[in-house]
Amino acid sequence: MLISPFISHCQEYVDILKLGYSYSNKAKFKDIDESTTIKSYNASITFPIELNEKYALITGIDFSSNDLLLDPDYKESTTLYNTLLKVGLATNHSKKWNSTIVLLPKITSDYTNISGDDFYFGLYAMAKLKKNKYFKYRFGFYASTEAFGIFATPIIGAYYLSPNNRFEIDASLPIAANVNYKFGKSAVGFDYFGIGRSYNISQETAIPIYVDQRPIEISSYFQYEILEENILLRAKVGYSNNTYEVYEQGDSLDFRISAISFGDNRTQLNPVILGSIFFKLEAIYRIHFKEKNKDSQI
Repeated sequence: MLISPFISHCQEYVDILKLGYSYSNKAKFKDIDESTTIKSYNASITFPIELNEKYALITGIDFSSNDLLLDPDYKESTTLYNTLLKVGLATNHSKKWNSTIVLLPKITSDYTNISGDDFYFGLYAMAKLKKNKYFKYRFGFYASTEAFGIFATPIIGAYYLSPNNRFEIDASLPIAANVNYKFGKSAVGFDYFGIGRSYNISQETAIPIYVDQRPIEISSYFQYEILEENILLRAKVGYSNNTYEVYEQGDSLDFRISAISFGDNRTQLNPVILGSIFFKLEAIYRIHFKEKNKDSQI
């Protein structure tokens, strides 16, 4: 997924591969005695290439799918796909400052008939300030074109790792946050995820439509490490607001900053999908760089 750090300057590691599957049963439609099952898959590959002590090239690809019934009146469920490329540059400006800029072209739709309407473009930029060896600040922004218009959000966060390496806080608000505590090879944690995207829909409907997805997911998890902390296995349980709003193509808003929409006079075409409990399994392949110079990029 997009918002985990593409390369972990604040930490001495980088997550090369992430896999996940989540399941939510009987997410109800508001004011209707109907519900839908939501099944989601995601995979993320990030491959940094160290050019020298100052620069690192960032490459990778993210893929996700969400399968659900958007409206009880639809004959079958819809699968929403997202494929996103990551191409960027990480730079060490000094012992205290470093930055990351990543270009994010993507295809988001039901992949029924891929056309130019399925292509969108995003940009992620982040600067990090090292306060001390345990704490760093983050300042940045994320922006993208979407089916409904322009989305943008500032990012303010921090990273903290306790001196005994047990307690960790990794926050990039309002998009994502992760707090965990380790004991041996196991850990317990809490995380938050809250960034959306839109999908162009080509399947047969009365009028051309798109989906505006705005999830807010809060979960707790149990984690177990194997192979010298290189593979992390997580089991999660949490709550998601399951926002999948259907609109006619061309029915747009002026722009959206974080959770605030401007000029939004759109007419939602499907019933509101209420929040529900979800379960998720994750696997992460992580490479550590503890023996490298701690002021280097990777």
